[in-house]
Amino acid sequence: MAFCRLRTHQWCFILFNVVLFHILLFGADLVEEYFLQSLPATYTDVKILELRERARKLDMVPFKSNVSKSYTISSSEVCADQETFLLTIIASSPGNRTRRDLIRQTWANLTDIRGYGVLTVFALGKPASEATQLEITEESQKHKDIIEGIFFDSPENHTLKTLMAVQWTVTFCSNARFILKTNEEMFVNIPSLVEYLLILRTHPEDIYIGKVVRQETPDRELESQGFVPVSQYPEKYYPDYCSAAAFVISQDAARKVYVASAEVPSAVPPGAFVGICAQRAGIMPIHSSRFSGKKHIRYNRCCYKFIFTSSKMSDDQLVREWKEISESKDCTLLETYYGLVSCRVMTYLDKFKNLNMDTIKNEALHFAD
Repeated sequence: MAFCRLRTHQWCFILFNVVLFHILLFGADLVEEYFLQSLPATYTDVKILELRERARKLDMVPFKSNVSKSYTISSSEVCADQETFLLTIIASSPGNRTRRDLIRQTWANLTDIRGYGVLTVFALGKPASEATQLEITEESQKHKDIIEGIFFDSPENHTLKTLMAVQWTVTFCSNARFILKTNEEMFVNIPSLVEYLLILRTHPEDIYIGKVVRQETPDRELESQGFVPVSQYPEKYYPDYCSAAAFVISQDAARKVYVASAEVPSAVPPGAFVGICAQRAGIMPIHSSRFSGKKHIRYNRCCYKFIFTSSKMSDDQLVREWKEISESKDCTLLETYYGLVSCRVMTYLDKFKNLNMDTIKNEALHFAD
């Protein structure tokens, strides 16, 4: 009864706080997604026009005939006899077969969504161990979903692995309309992503979408593993790009990125590498808050049914949460709203908790010194 007797100014105060809460929770994503999008390119730059024309005329037949020069294992026929709406390429470590098997059993076990074909393959570099190589060969013969490059798998070669994935796509899976590039630590909601991409069929060109990273500076620390010398990339900032944790590009965009890659140094990180190639091809990244980037989203069933990705998923989490998501009914609009609010708040709290712990550890180390 007391609640019903609230006066106008009290109702206004409550409404103001509700609106403020939602602005703080979702405001940054709404601003990025709807107000900070780059304007469509007009392609008046001669270099961009020339690159796009080269991409249109790109001939990959020589790579098909000389496949052994680029791949230890190519799986070149896996995409040949089917119409593929979404091709998912997962960057994986050679010795991590357990994780690949879990992914095959969970979020990547789908081959068809509403009549649209989906296909998943794993991208690897060469292992240092011959025994591991034999295991990978056996795994490839069993599942026929392994792409292995001729370079050694290492953190320094992650960009080469991304480039290999793009090259393989335009060479052997040119009929795939969209390509999702992600890595093995991610959870991906393939049905939710396909439903979203079906809306984009009316605008099928130059799609490059994910969690956009803005104004990131190159790593200039000489001792750092990700060191990028000025001679390789002299600019102060990378162009805006989609986080390499997970992003989607259309087939035509993949061709343009591949053509542009010939003049982009592989010393830069994978995400920035694709972003530089896209910029040179006149392709602008599109931000979607449903991509998590490198962030782990605290689990909520209805939240996970709506978002596209979440990072840093343990094996146990992957199996348990996928089972609940895949076997449960669809969420109502209200349940989805509650789920998004819940997982967003809990994820923010996790962020501050980790921040505080890091601060405490740094202070402790400083005190010890």
